[in-house]
Amino acid sequence: MKIGIIGVGLMGGSFALDFRSIYKNSKIYGFDVDIKNFQYSIDNKIVDELLSETNCKDLDFLIVSVPVHIIPDVVKKYLDFVGSNTLVIDLGSTKNSICNALNDHPKRDQFLASHPIAGTENSGPKSAIKGLYTNSINIICESDKTRSELLERALKLFKKLRMKIINMDPLEHDKNIAYVSHLSHVSSFMLAKTVLEKKLVRKNIFDLAGSGFESTVRLAKSSPETWGSIFNDNKSNLVEALNEYIDNLNYIKSLIEKSKSDLLFDELSKINLIRKILSGIKIK
Repeated sequence: MKIGIIGVGLMGGSFALDFRSIYKNSKIYGFDVDIKNFQYSIDNKIVDELLSETNCKDLDFLIVSVPVHIIPDVVKKYLDFVGSNTLVIDLGSTKNSICNALNDHPKRDQFLASHPIAGTENSGPKSAIKGLYTNSINIICESDKTRSELLERALKLFKKLRMKIINMDPLEHDKNIAYVSHLSHVSSFMLAKTVLEKKLVRKNIFDLAGSGFESTVRLAKSSPETWGSIFNDNKSNLVEALNEYIDNLNYIKSLIEKSKSDLLFDELSKINLIRKILSGIKIK
């Protein structure tokens, strides 16, 4: 089995590690615009060789793991190089703009739009983790436009990686993911910004921070390049989510300002239902 990885950071590097764990004798080619990242991936046997226009012709899969705003151009470029039985799969966190950009490509049937719900706040090949994709949810979009035998091959791969597949419309994907992923990253970045600015006044403020603060701002350590690209690409859905979030923040702020203790308690109690939802308990 031969696979190519474009972007050997956290997601691409981890995919390579998981792929090799199930295909022991696989050949993995890689490419990264950051020469140091690529060399690290070679030195640490994440990938075997540099991906080229020549060797990509014999690949079973080509995985594209780059910032979402350049995914369409990268996919289009490599669709021109790959062989007729290679499937190109992207791992981007937005789907609608990518699907639209590839909709009329003559090799559209060799592309599969996917979004594995996996990752950490870290970036680069040093952050690659074996088992990152195990038991993760993988959302795939417009799979009916992917050639049936190539789609079947991809589904077999995902199954071996123990990924749970959800088929979703790209518009629906982007709207939902804005609330459950992109909004939380904005919130984390802005909380970190607020505290960093306060640090100018209180030099020892981080000495007071506990595990709650650390877990809440963890996502602010994520790659600015990756997340700036995602925020811009999913702008309309994210702005809608932010407006609702800001309204809720202002409401809680007003209850605190006016010392509406009973209303504040009731509101927090209602929100506390999230514990049951996240535990898999259905709310009537």
